[in-house]
Amino acid sequence: MHAPIIKIDDKHVPLYRIVWVADLPHFCGEEDCVREGYYEIRLDVDDSLWTNHQDRDRVIDALNQWCGDPRDEGELGGELEF
Repeated sequence: MHAPIIKIDDKHVPLYRIVWVADLPHFCGEEDCVREGYYEIRLDVDDSLWTNHQDRDRVIDALNQWCGDPRDEGELGGELEF
């Protein structure tokens, strides 16, 4: 089995560090906000990564595959392919 690590932006992140993934892009309305339109990936220990829609979907797919029951048929379970 491959290591449960995924590359987000320029960082290699262990999947077990991911607490949650935003379903909607960030919007706060502040004029100087640099995160607007990006998706937050919350990590343990009060850390977050910000990414685009395509990378957010890759993270969700990787988490579903990693957390899937290996006895299930189909795409979940078995070897991880990111």
